[in-house]
Amino acid sequence: MSSSANNNGAGTNRRRRRPRSAMADLQFPVSRVAKFLKKGRYCRRLGATAPVYLAAILENLVVEVLELSAKVTRDKFKKTIIKPRHIMLAVRQEVELNKLFHGVTISTAGVVPKVRKELNPRKAGSTRRGD
Repeated sequence: MSSSANNNGAGTNRRRRRPRSAMADLQFPVSRVAKFLKKGRYCRRLGATAPVYLAAILENLVVEVLELSAKVTRDKFKKTIIKPRHIMLAVRQEVELNKLFHGVTISTAGVVPKVRKELNPRKAGSTRRGD
């Protein structure tokens, strides 16, 4: 048989197409990020590297949040499964992430434990003002 019969006429020098996520060594889908950027009409023209950069930033943010929440889960709760409560506690403990997630409500996470100063019992030696 000839070599043309084995590959059914397809070119042997063709390279296999790699996704942009694989070329950038990312787990987040660059093509999907590009689609949402185009669909959102944030700009008239979209460069080729903008979705790659945004996907890398989003992946980095997710990795950071998951690492912190895994640490909270392991240290405070002695568990292996990350729940929304653990994510919320991890985000609220980190100053920069707390600023980023300021107005965000995480469903079924509860509230941050905090005791008001007014509810703490007074010390025996202190005097009350106003008496």
